[in-house]
Amino acid sequence: MKIGNGDIAQALIDRDDVIFFASGVSDSRCEDIGEYLREELLLVDIYNRYYVRGTQIKSLFYFSSIAINMYDSKYFIHKRSMERMVRELFMDCVILRIGNITWGNNPNTFLNYLRGRKELGLPINVRDEYKYMISKDQFQMITSCLPSIGQHTISVFGEMKKVKDLI
Repeated sequence: MKIGNGDIAQALIDRDDVIFFASGVSDSRCEDIGEYLREELLLVDIYNRYYVRGTQIKSLFYFSSIAINMYDSKYFIHKRSMERMVRELFMDCVILRIGNITWGNNPNTFLNYLRGRKELGLPINVRDEYKYMISKDQFQMITSCLPSIGQHTISVFGEMKKVKDLI
């Protein structure tokens, strides 16, 4: 079962033994507390529907960020809080920390942000840094074979690319 309809949810190959929770805040610059609360309430709702009533038949997969401990913005503080909630609520869960995705239409992903600025002729501030990029094929392969029993936190870096090479 998939919860969500964004780029990550659409790329997932459904599994009978897993609830893919791919309905989170999709913009790391988000300041709207309502968006964060929506994600928390949805997670609690999933817990109440599938676990409290004694029907724990599936593992929960939660999608987080590879950069979770690098920043203290609202987004990353929220991600850390959500990871704690997932571990506390779900006996069987996988927290999958991923890098930047290379597919999809969300204008807030790193690559789409760069593409959008380039298409509009806007300047792009290129820092001398690397980003971890994960392709849709890599993502699908990894999510199709992850364990569904126990609690796991898995970091998937993908391919390390220099930002200037992505432009």
